Amino acid sequence: MEHSPMDPARIQAMIENGLPGAQAEVSGADGVHFEATVIASQFAGKLPLARHRLVYATLGELMGGAIHALALKTLTPEEAAARQG
Repeated sequence: MEHSPMDPARIQAMIENGLPGAQAEVSGADGVHFEATVIASQFAGKLPLARHRLVYATLGELMGGAIHALALKTLTPEEAAARQG
């Protein structure tokens, strides 16, 4: 089955739709390997692995299919604010 190439904007929209209120920044030039920074209140109190699973769940079967690799940084809004301070 052929997959159409993914683009960062589509991945960003899927993450933000799947995690209401989240902010995602996605980059990736080759259409299969991507990096994303996701800021979401849903991450509060969760370990990194659980946070990543929340993000992967928004992408469903695209993970391992059209998206070969997704490097994630996951932050709560508070963590993001602290990094900018």
